[in-house]
Amino acid sequence: MSETSGAGRLRGEPSGGPGAVLIATSEFDVTTSTVVVGAGGGCLLIDPGVTVPELAGLAAELAGRGLRPRVAWSTHPHWDHVLWHRELGDVPRYAAPAAVAIADRDREAILGEARRSAPGHEAALIGRLAALDAGAIPWDGPAAQLIIHDGHAPGHGAVFLPGSGTLIAGDMCSDIEIPLLDTLGADPVGDYRLALTRLSALREVRRVIPGHGHAGDAAEFRRRLAADGAYLDALERGKPFSDPRITKDWLRAAHERQLRLARAGG
Repeated sequence: MSETSGAGRLRGEPSGGPGAVLIATSEFDVTTSTVVVGAGGGCLLIDPGVTVPELAGLAAELAGRGLRPRVAWSTHPHWDHVLWHRELGDVPRYAAPAAVAIADRDREAILGEARRSAPGHEAALIGRLAALDAGAIPWDGPAAQLIIHDGHAPGHGAVFLPGSGTLIAGDMCSDIEIPLLDTLGADPVGDYRLALTRLSALREVRRVIPGHGHAGDAAEFRRRLAADGAYLDALERGKPFSDPRITKDWLRAAHERQLRLARAGG
C-alpha cells in the first residue's frame, strides 16, 4: 500500500477490487483520507479531507474508478476530520456518540477553524455526523470493527479491517506527530495509555494508517506504539525531553503545553 500527495489522488492495492484499501494524502499536515472498497461499486470513506479542491478531486477520482461512498466514518471531532463535499453524495456519516456530542457542542469553533485553515467549504456539510453506538460500521462491505477510546479526543474511533489486517488509527500511531493528548480531559495521559492498550491488543495488524503521516507495516505499528508509550513515560517524569517527531513550531508548542500539564499533575 502506498500513498501520494494530493487528496484527489488515490493509491493502494493494484487490483482495487472489494477489500482493497486506498489512501490519499493531503498537502495539509500530511492528512490521510482512506477508502475501503466494497462490492458493487460501493465504498467506505474515512476522514476525507482536506481542502475543497482536494475533496472535489477525491470525489471525481472515486467516480472515475466506478466507486461511490455508501457510508462514511469520522474518527474524531476535530475540524479536519469532519469535512465533506456535495459531490461525495448524501450518505450516512457516522462517528462515536461522544465525538458527535463534541462536534455539535463546538460547531462554531469547528467552522471557524475550517474557514481559517481550508476556506471555501460548504458550512452546512461540516460536522454533520450521526452517532453510532456499535462495535462495527454497518455496511455491506468488508468488516470494519471500531476501537473507541478518548486518547486524542472524546469518542476517538479507530477502524480495524480484520480481512486485510489494516488499522485506520485516526490521530494516533503517527510517524510525524507526537501523542497529542486531550488536555481538557480529566486524565489525559491515562486516557491515552488506555487507547494505546486497546490498539496494541489488536494482534493481527499488518498495516497502520495514521490520520497524519505515512502508512506502515506490522513492525512499524509496534515501533510507533512503543515510541508513543515512551513519550508518555517521559512526559510523566516532568523533565524536559525531546522527540524526533517534534519538527514544527506547533508541535513544539503542543509538547511544551503537555509537559507543563504533566508537571502540574493534570
